[in-house]
Amino acid sequence: MTTKNDFKGILASPGQRALAAIGIENFEQLSEFTEAEVMELHGIGKNGMNRLHIALAEKGLSFALKK
Repeated sequence: MTTKNDFKGILASPGQRALAAIGIENFEQLSEFTEAEVMELHGIGKNGMNRLHIALAEKGLSFALKK
């Protein structure tokens, strides 16, 4: 079964797998998490976070402030 991956071309495979492992498949789901939560994932580094910030902003979204 193949699922849509909004992060292809934005994140390297380890980052894509890290997000998929916690059920994040699109930017709307990603915006429900704080930056700190995402940075804790193995496979997400500073470069990946910068790319995610840009991609979220282009879609009018951002990381959650707090949970």
